[in-house]
Amino acid sequence: MKINRISVESALASLKSSVRGLDSAEAARRCAEYGENRLEKIARAPLWLRCLKQFTGFFALILWVAAGLAFLAEWRDPGAGMALLGAAIVGVILINGMFSFWQEYRAERAIAALARLLPSHATVLRDGIAVQIASEQLVPGDVVLLQEGDQISADCRVIESHGLRVNEATVTGESAACDKDAREAAGDDLLASRNVVLAGTLAVAGSAQALVFATGMRTEFGRIARLTQSTDEPLSPLQLEIARLSRLVAAFATLLGVVFFALGWTLGLPFWTNFIFAIGIIVANVPEGLLPTVTLALALATQRMARKNALIRHLPAVETLGSTTVICTDKTGTLTQNRMHVKRLFFADGVCDYDAARFAAEPGYARRRLFEVARHCHALRAVKVNGDTQLLGDPMEITLLEMAHAPPGGDYPRRDEIAFDSDRKRFSTLHDTPAGGVLYCKGALEAVLPLCVAVETAAGVEPLGAGQRERFRAGGRARDRAGAVGAAARDHRR
Repeated sequence: MKINRISVESALASLKSSVRGLDSAEAARRCAEYGENRLEKIARAPLWLRCLKQFTGFFALILWVAAGLAFLAEWRDPGAGMALLGAAIVGVILINGMFSFWQEYRAERAIAALARLLPSHATVLRDGIAVQIASEQLVPGDVVLLQEGDQISADCRVIESHGLRVNEATVTGESAACDKDAREAAGDDLLASRNVVLAGTLAVAGSAQALVFATGMRTEFGRIARLTQSTDEPLSPLQLEIARLSRLVAAFATLLGVVFFALGWTLGLPFWTNFIFAIGIIVANVPEGLLPTVTLALALATQRMARKNALIRHLPAVETLGSTTVICTDKTGTLTQNRMHVKRLFFADGVCDYDAARFAAEPGYARRRLFEVARHCHALRAVKVNGDTQLLGDPMEITLLEMAHAPPGGDYPRRDEIAFDSDRKRFSTLHDTPAGGVLYCKGALEAVLPLCVAVETAAGVEPLGAGQRERFRAGGRARDRAGAVGAAARDHRR
């Protein structure tokens, strides 16, 4: 039975744990049994062998043969300039091979950064006491304590939730945060379960206790890491075409060399003179500049894609992508930045396009309450990352907070808050203001609108009548229809 389909008590019993967590001795034993909670590197060919492969491609082998023939001709007939030609060919092979190896090595180093998405510490219950440990020491059966802003270190079954919401974009590609609770799920899909949180994801609101059931490479995040390291590399269309061209060039150059050797033999030329001439014909018909030209073109394309945040691990993959006519993909994930921007504002007395400069220039703007709510009613947390301050939390709340800072205004200290949950469908914060305590609230239209008795317009605060309520409901329905049309349009493009 999948752990997401059983009760909290059964989940704890299946992992021989309890709500007090594991004791230290049992945790140490399980760490020795299951290994540390870290992403492991799949065994691959050594670095020197992967570097050597860059010099042993089919076309590179033809160039090696051409260089060898040139040195043979120079040995037999010194001073004819064949040594310089051979050295030039070897230089082309070496420069091209080292350049290709460096490009792929850089891409693999970037892929290795996947491991840094997992946090370095986690808070767990050991011997019934909350302690902070290195995330590598997490084992199945541990009970972890989560709060907003925490990155999750392992796959866990939620056993107690207080408005927990998790951003799972790193694993599922979905930009919207998901509500999590401890109730049993109906399906087998862990990615879609409301009672499962996954390694590498981010808690953006609320708090919870969760039972670890998978660590390291056994997690969904570990499975993704394994896929990035173990994908095979079939020949690309460009490589197949170069191999075909290489065979044609080799056959054509050899045929010409044999023909001219036969002609010289017929004309009675000395053997070595005739042989050196045939070698010159063969080497002259090998396009030494083709290999570095192709590599340089692919490298330039790779750099252009890198500037658009597209990582190319294998150089020939650039040409393969260029040959693609149809891409079947999901609408989220790597095709989205998980960022939003306010475009239009729906007020009680009309709709207007959002213009930051306009609102910044009107500090006395009548609809200030909208911006006050957006500025104060959120669960975001400011953290320092490499010396820069970043906001952690729901992307929509980040967008609203950025919008709220367009018109000037003060920030009021927060006294308390009521977390968002799927039943209440709203989030509230209590602040101390010069006018006294003020409760700011935001949430779903169907949850907030019935609680409202007045509305703010350009003329001031007015009673909220039946007509205004219907206008808001109609605006909500129009928004939902626009979202459905947008989704249908994206499906059609796919």
